[in-house]
Amino acid sequence: MTYVYKGIGASPGMAAAQVFVYHQDDYVPAESKTQNPESEAARFKAAIHEVRAELEQIRNATEARLGADKAEIFEGHLMILEDPDLIDAVLEKVEGEAVNAEFALYAVSRSFIEILSQAEGEYLRERAADVRDVCGKIMNRLRGTEQQDLSSLTGEWIIVAEDLSPSDTAKLNLDCVKGLVTEIGSRTSHSAIMARSLGIPAVVGAGPQLRQVETGAWAVLDAVEGQLLVNPSEEEQARFTEKKGRYEQRQAELAQWVSRSTATLDGHHVELAANIGKLEDVQKALDNGAEAIGLFRTEFLYMGRSTLPSEEEQFKSYKYVLEKMEGKPVVIRTLDIGGDKELPYLNLPKESNPFLGQRALRLCLERPDIFRTQLRALLRASRFGNLKIMFPMIAVKSELLEAKRLLAEERSKLVAEGAELAENIEIGMMIEVPAAAITADLFAKEVDFFSIGTNDLIQYTMAADRMNETVSYLYQPCHPSILRLIRIVIEAARKEGKWVGMCGEMASDETAIPLLLGMGLHEFSMSAGAILPSREMIGQLSREAWSVLADEAADLSTQEEIQSFVRKQKPGGQN
Repeated sequence: MTYVYKGIGASPGMAAAQVFVYHQDDYVPAESKTQNPESEAARFKAAIHEVRAELEQIRNATEARLGADKAEIFEGHLMILEDPDLIDAVLEKVEGEAVNAEFALYAVSRSFIEILSQAEGEYLRERAADVRDVCGKIMNRLRGTEQQDLSSLTGEWIIVAEDLSPSDTAKLNLDCVKGLVTEIGSRTSHSAIMARSLGIPAVVGAGPQLRQVETGAWAVLDAVEGQLLVNPSEEEQARFTEKKGRYEQRQAELAQWVSRSTATLDGHHVELAANIGKLEDVQKALDNGAEAIGLFRTEFLYMGRSTLPSEEEQFKSYKYVLEKMEGKPVVIRTLDIGGDKELPYLNLPKESNPFLGQRALRLCLERPDIFRTQLRALLRASRFGNLKIMFPMIAVKSELLEAKRLLAEERSKLVAEGAELAENIEIGMMIEVPAAAITADLFAKEVDFFSIGTNDLIQYTMAADRMNETVSYLYQPCHPSILRLIRIVIEAARKEGKWVGMCGEMASDETAIPLLLGMGLHEFSMSAGAILPSREMIGQLSREAWSVLADEAADLSTQEEIQSFVRKQKPGGQN
């Protein structure tokens, strides 16, 4: 009998092999009193020293294997070993309560993990896995035990586990491991990121029912659809083999577009850029032929920690991305905290509707100490590449002018300090608020570019929380109201000789791309994996033809009518 386990396709691909169930040790130590707490504390410090050496070795091996950007994950793990909130708390428990190091570590780390696991933001919840991984390594050192070593596997296997730590994933033998399936996790969990980096098909978040699977069972993994079939029938195996062949052929077809520029059928060039949310995303953007970084979300620098990042830490991250892109444009968005992204250590007051509250630039203007530090770091990094600075969540002109004033002040201070900065840095703003879209002609005189953030623009225009499933039907990228707002923004920019990009999910929407192209959008920024299919599509479209068709589409009444219209007009559509 075939058993089907469904989850999230986190790293695309397909594989067929036996299952290897990776068991992780859920060790719960007993509490015991010690007559020599100083000795227990020394034992704990020695374990940390050993784990630090282990992580540094894994980091160096990962850098040699996958590059410095992939090894950045382990920098975060090493930082956990330096976190006084965690490490000092364990030592205080050992010395103050005279308990064994194992129990103190377990009690303190469990508290940390529970707090992070219950956080509203997905990023913080995923940091719980990092703390669990690092503290597990310390615990193993204290106990003198080792976890299963996946690097020693022979044969061909699909790994099934509750979760895999980055260090587990980094050590995988790619000749043996054909795929990964985990009980927990998301597309942005570290195991998913590492799987994509290694090119291993992976499905995450398959749920606790995955515990029924046993080592040795034959399975087929479809990480495109996000499912694992255990004990497939001959008919199911045959269908899988046929689908795998089609998938591989499609990937080969898309690969030819990696090194090409993005041009329409009638010779108009547009820029396909990548959205990134962490340093390790840069290489994937380049691997998929990104011509720019259209949105660098800087929130990762601030989240999953107990203090604000320093100017130097931010500078190094911005410099790394700018150098990695080798002169290609990099649009870095200033801090966009608020809404569904929180920083607990700022102790901000709870808001009844945080998406309409003090978020993004509003918060930065309220806390100029945080904002000025980021602006200084950005300015210092500017000489290492083609930097463009973008301000989010602007509704009124005074917000933009104040942000520009603070930026100019920090530039003057750095010049006075003798810092070397880029001469010309383009300054832009996101169009996310309907008020900004409608008055885009006024803003266009004050910026060098616009970037339309459709994720928020749609929810604010439709008055529908995009996180609320009960009103998800109102999240309509191709609704006439959205298309008309976008057209207003592009026209306003055109009159001032400015360019317009889009960094929301709509930029890679198959229905939206022809319409946006026809309206005159200059830059489409999207997840790296969407770049090649989008480039292929744009190469089959005429911008001149769609400039007429886009106007016709915007005059239709509903999103459904517009989608049907686009399908019929696209190459191969039904007439």
